[in-house]
Amino acid sequence: MIRVLLADDQALVRAGFRALLDAQPDIEVAGEAADGAEAVRLARALRPDVALMDIRMPELDGLAATRTITGDPALAAVKVVMLTTFELDEYVFEAIRSGASGFLVKDTEPEELLRAVRSVVAGDALLSPGVTRRLIAEFAARSKAPEAAAELERLTGREREVMALVGMGLSNEEIARRLVVSPLTAKTHVSRAMIKLGARDRAQLVVRAYESGLVRPGWLG
Repeated sequence: MIRVLLADDQALVRAGFRALLDAQPDIEVAGEAADGAEAVRLARALRPDVALMDIRMPELDGLAATRTITGDPALAAVKVVMLTTFELDEYVFEAIRSGASGFLVKDTEPEELLRAVRSVVAGDALLSPGVTRRLIAEFAARSKAPEAAAELERLTGREREVMALVGMGLSNEEIARRLVVSPLTAKTHVSRAMIKLGARDRAQLVVRAYESGLVRPGWLG
């Protein structure tokens, strides 16, 4: 059973998500929070698999709440998915930097919401390649000149190659075609790179690829 924490200051939004999620045989809503501070308290008390976190909330906003949750080793298993009003919300970039595993637009189709919850729990990429590329472009525009990262020495040559392709916005299937390997093999390399670098998810791997200089803006095409 996938346990979900809903954090949104609008009761109507929470009620809609709860009705959809609780109707699924493999998902249950473990709790609801109306602000970020309450979301943090419930995350610690309930240890949900996924926290659907609104960005704009009183007391403590979703970004600060996300940083608190993802920065707590005891909550390492809790995946945070940010909820935004618009896909290009100005805070989306900061949400990923704060440790969120991805984001969803509030008016997303019900099937997409359910797929996203199941995918993030399974460890798959929640962000589509197209969204990833936009995040990359935003990161490239804001980032300082990258410095060589010693942490890349932990990776094999193939893992660094795969990480660079992830950083360029390619999906596992696209990486598999590029390297002439199976999608499962590509996914395995991505997973190993994440483990070695301590990245919570694919989105953080993208950020690490840029911060380390493994990928440069001019390579996007």
